[in-house]
Amino acid sequence: MSILELAIREKIPFLSEREAKLLLAEYGIPVTEDRLVTSAADAVAAAGEIGFPVVLKGCGRTLLHKTELDLVRLNLKDAAAVAAAAADLLARLPADAEGLLVGPMLDTRREFIAGVTQDPQFGAVVAFGLGGIFTETLKDVAFRVAPFGHNEGLSLIHDVSARKLMKAVRGLPAIDKHQMADLLSGLSRLAAEQPAIAEIDCNPILAAGSRPVVVDALVKLNHNGGKA
Repeated sequence: MSILELAIREKIPFLSEREAKLLLAEYGIPVTEDRLVTSAADAVAAAGEIGFPVVLKGCGRTLLHKTELDLVRLNLKDAAAVAAAAADLLARLPADAEGLLVGPMLDTRREFIAGVTQDPQFGAVVAFGLGGIFTETLKDVAFRVAPFGHNEGLSLIHDVSARKLMKAVRGLPAIDKHQMADLLSGLSRLAAEQPAIAEIDCNPILAAGSRPVVVDALVKLNHNGGKA
């Protein structure tokens, strides 16, 4: 039984970040290659495999806003920093948490967001736009009805001013717009094929070199026959 099928069967309202990323990956959406750990020693070992610096985050179905819960540690540069951060975070986790996610620390200078909502008239709608601290202020976001293919993904990217940040700038490599279009197309296909999904939030999407990668993801489910 798949993660989504199990969540629907158990009427779980939200997937954990780990589960959400596994679901996204099934649709070809690039996500960070995280490791789930339950001890400081395992966190150090995972960080060594991934390569420093790393990020540590609490992981669980009830941990919807990890930053607000003080369950995120960024830019951990060595084993000692990881061990200390892991011990602190593990002590803070609620009993129903899965553990900690250890992931790569990516460049945060260019942030994008993508997501899915259910519109009463159009059904599943995909959003894409500028991420980071200016998301709410600038509201640089465009929308498309799901599902759509690669070319419509390119068109969606073109509709936001933030597309200019995908070009090579100030020593940063260009972000591959075709890979971003495929990411958005995959998200639209997931939304169209899985009516039990009420919302998806991919925030942020960062660049690993030229490749866009979903760094954090939230999936909300509904259990009323596919109607949000």
